[in-house]
Amino acid sequence: MSDDVRLDFEGEIAVVSYDRPDKHNAFSDAMDARLFEILAELRTRPGLRAVVWRGEGRSFSSGRDLGELGVRTEDLSDLEFIERGHAGSRAFLEMPCPILVALKGHVIGGSFERALLCDVRVAGESARMRLPEVQHGVVLDSGGTARLFQMAGHGLVADLALTGRVLDAPEALAHGIVSRVVPDADLDETVMTMARAIAASPEVTVKMFLRTLRGLANPDVVRTMAEEAVTQSMVFQSEDYAEMKAARAEGRGPKYRGR
Repeated sequence: MSDDVRLDFEGEIAVVSYDRPDKHNAFSDAMDARLFEILAELRTRPGLRAVVWRGEGRSFSSGRDLGELGVRTEDLSDLEFIERGHAGSRAFLEMPCPILVALKGHVIGGSFERALLCDVRVAGESARMRLPEVQHGVVLDSGGTARLFQMAGHGLVADLALTGRVLDAPEALAHGIVSRVVPDADLDETVMTMARAIAASPEVTVKMFLRTLRGLANPDVVRTMAEEAVTQSMVFQSEDYAEMKAARAEGRGPKYRGR
């Protein structure tokens, strides 16, 4: 169990915190396991009215810990490994109360994708969002493509994913990816105030609203994640992916063959 993911409560509000500030909250396999354990616990907790997800230090999360990239400690196929992660990520879509996420500093890769699965995103002024997967030779595989497509359309998704450029907080607000931008110093309290307002509303009304909203948004995300599991497995086995890794290790330019 990882101590780098904390669970605290303020009454009927759960606060999930990444606590690895020296690494900009880059997530390890152990952190993932703890996060999914917490989400599973919260899904069955009676009386829970809202979940706040946040990070200690300067960043929400810089994504996957690159020190663990490609490292497997269990005998799983690529497809099994990806689908296990998807099973955990679907908890964001199935939580019986709203999930609000506070974004600041680095918001990168899989952490950005998972934030997109939450119900409400609020950004601090320092938030810088990126999807660098393609530059690392892999595809987005946590539902981010579908969710961003719903929010901002084909053009922005293609731009962010294919170029890996940084999306800052004001542009994210303009595209509807976040609902508010506030000074970093006010971020945690702003999100907690929003969670308290939700918790003060009639519980059944909030649940019925979420049922309608998620009924519109989530089916396409779930379907796309299933497709992503297959395409990512194919990428891992491709000659181009092997060539990219070899070229980087040997300090030379890659020679891709499209297979």
